Amino acid sequence: MKNILVINGHPNPSSFNAALTVAYLQGAKEAGAQVEELTIANLKFNPNLQYGYQKRMDLEPDLLMAWEKIQAADHLVWFHPVWWGGLPAITKGFIDRLFLPGMAFKYRENSVWWDKLLQGKTAHIITTLDQPAWFYYWFFGNPSVNQLKKATLEFCGVKVKKVSYIGPIRGAKPEKLELWLKKVAKLGKY
Repeated sequence: MKNILVINGHPNPSSFNAALTVAYLQGAKEAGAQVEELTIANLKFNPNLQYGYQKRMDLEPDLLMAWEKIQAADHLVWFHPVWWGGLPAITKGFIDRLFLPGMAFKYRENSVWWDKLLQGKTAHIITTLDQPAWFYYWFFGNPSVNQLKKATLEFCGVKVKKVSYIGPIRGAKPEKLELWLKKVAKLGKY
């Protein structure tokens, strides 16, 4: 049985992303998965990588706990909205502070290459949009997904198995929102 960690990257606890997270968790639990939840907005940490990579910042207890959960998980499920084509600031700060050299990856000495320290893990990215997914993909180039998938997760060795787009959320009727909740619950049963 896989150990699944569901990461909610939306800063608002009453957002539709939060409802989608709950739906996924229910689906995964019904399927018998071992599943945990991590809501980034509930963590107490400084999201600013204050010194870049010149000086190491101590990890706050909530970040240490989050890292333990990430290390223990076989499969990571990331929920996030697309804001200005990217991730919410709190989610970006979480990644900046936690996916560090020596933890998530390791640069090779005297080389431009690196070792991927999170190999063996898989991921599913579920993102909400205020426009159709095809528009986001073709017109904007899919920036938030590329950032999370290619420049973070795959850079660190996590194989992204699936990306699911939910939207457009803005102006969606309650019946449509309910259909998306059912779809995500079904995704949790994979």
